[in-house]
Amino acid sequence: MRIALVHEFLNQLGGAERVLESFLQIWPDATLHVLIYDGEKTHGIFEAYSRRPSFLNSLPGAHTHHRWFLPAMPMAIEQFKFDEYDVVISDSSSFAKAAKAKAKLHICYCHTPTRFLWTESEDYISSQPYPFFVKWLARSFIPWLKRWDYKAAQRPQFFIANSVNVQNRIKKYYQRDSIVIPPPVDTELFHPEGKKENYYFVASRLEPYKKIELVIQAFNELGLPLKVAGSGTTSGKLRAMARSNIEFLGRVSDEELRRRYSEAQAFIFPAEEDAGIMVLEAQACGTPVIAYRAGGVLETVKEGVTGEFFNQQSAESLKAVLRTFDPGKYDPHIIREHAQKFDKKIFKEKIKKFVEEKYNEFARSEATKQSNN
Repeated sequence: MRIALVHEFLNQLGGAERVLESFLQIWPDATLHVLIYDGEKTHGIFEAYSRRPSFLNSLPGAHTHHRWFLPAMPMAIEQFKFDEYDVVISDSSSFAKAAKAKAKLHICYCHTPTRFLWTESEDYISSQPYPFFVKWLARSFIPWLKRWDYKAAQRPQFFIANSVNVQNRIKKYYQRDSIVIPPPVDTELFHPEGKKENYYFVASRLEPYKKIELVIQAFNELGLPLKVAGSGTTSGKLRAMARSNIEFLGRVSDEELRRRYSEAQAFIFPAEEDAGIMVLEAQACGTPVIAYRAGGVLETVKEGVTGEFFNQQSAESLKAVLRTFDPGKYDPHIIREHAQKFDKKIFKEKIKKFVEEKYNEFARSEATKQSNN
């Protein structure tokens, strides 16, 4: 099979990029179609693979303010051509599913129906550090983009959801069925290392929707030691509000991330995420998770066995759990065994099997059509 992969933005490393990396490990000869590519910000991980960036990639400002180019993104994704490929796999959180594969087999691995359109459009736009006129233009553009997004979601023949949570939303917003294949965690890379230390740990992009501010507030008030890994637009604000018991690490390597996961008393996860690969990485390192009770973590954290939940997305709710949290009740071996059920080897086997089965069915169907003609 000649495979085309479609991804939105390769200008950061997160859960979606770990999924994409697994796809490329299955099909290393695939060509990667991407709206914007930044090799430095993705640590050169995708340098060795064939890439076709969109016209947006060469526009001034696109790498530093890619969200400003939102109105042009539908056009950019639709201009990719796939005539030379047998299968198109879109790895989509927003625009990638809109790839026009025409008579080709198109399978979408969906991280979420476009969140800023369907579940949090007003909060998302309001939280962005943009001038007033940019926010006004974005709000006026949303109704048209919603209609376009729904139409685009009808293009793939098959959807794979990264969680039951997302499967339900795909059905709700797009009226499409899907199967669930949870995202991969690299349990060979992420494993227990060293001994436990006296601190809690949070790692995330430092953006408004990640809700790291409530973690800072809670730890400020309790005085517990906290280490924060990651960077983003709220970094300065969070550093300014943090007290001396909180240390910011900035961006960290996977090796340091593994060490911090392993040493921490618990990994704090305050966002409502569709899956949350970092939750599984922490558990693969034998560390319990304290997470907001919503989204994909309900499928990846076993309450009382691999972690605990706080019920409201607030500092007060998190503080209530931290006050009674006992890390000694958790068995690192049991936590890691749970994470191993989501290992990337299992993920790759399931994805490869699904794609090959659907391609064989598609090829037989096309051959029948041609013979009848």
